[in-house]
Amino acid sequence: MKKVRKKMMKKVMKKVMKKRTTTRPASQLSPDRNIERVRQQLARLTPFLSKGKANATSTLGGFDLETERMISELFGETSEMLEAYEHAQLGEAASLVNWPEEAQEGGAQGSDQESLHLRRRVLESCIAELEARRAAVAKGKGKTPNLLIGPQVAEHMTPDIRSVPLDATLKEAGRRMQEWRIGSLLVADDRYYVGVITDTDLARDVVARGLDPSSTPVKACMRKPPITIEGSQPIIEAVRLMKDKATRHLAVTQDGTIVGLISVSNILRYYSGVV
Repeated sequence: MKKVRKKMMKKVMKKVMKKRTTTRPASQLSPDRNIERVRQQLARLTPFLSKGKANATSTLGGFDLETERMISELFGETSEMLEAYEHAQLGEAASLVNWPEEAQEGGAQGSDQESLHLRRRVLESCIAELEARRAAVAKGKGKTPNLLIGPQVAEHMTPDIRSVPLDATLKEAGRRMQEWRIGSLLVADDRYYVGVITDTDLARDVVARGLDPSSTPVKACMRKPPITIEGSQPIIEAVRLMKDKATRHLAVTQDGTIVGLISVSNILRYYSGVV
């Protein structure tokens, strides 16, 4: 099993590292036919979910190649949908994006079965995106939208906002994280959120910089300002933003006001089909 995983990882990482310089035009088939293509591919995945990847590795490899080709034709060779599917093959949820080391949260090392469920969720996202594009065209909203639609960030965020005052100590921040069993806190200055402090910031700064957690304020270690994303944005956009900003937490906004948080854990639950 380890050899199979290692070979698959090499294959996917080789593709990820390779720079794509061209984008294949979208499929010229009708929207209904494109959606049906993805549904058929999704149906073909069902037997693998019951058998398990270990029992049909070579056949699954052929399925993956066909699926990659189909997604490339539908969304382009540089699409985030294709990248998400390539990473899903690893069976390691955390490698959906190039997370920084602190992002390995919530059981990133997935099983073979989780890898199959990740494939399923990407195909479901493809269907949702194609259906949204079809609806937009049918309503006369112009050309097919370029942005991926799919499930929205607000549907998968954590609405409970946990925070700590700007002048609170690192020890107090750590105590709150432990009490609430979370990995980050927004840092509040009166009525505004001015930064974010994470469990990794605490561990890294306290140890590496030799700080005294009992007297050092969180403002000395927080990341500022909070990186935000509108709740109406698609999940895949949150993945892209986390990757670009090398963070595992985003503040979710509605009309510019922070209304929740979305983390790597939220995204992994979505992609692995965990409610």
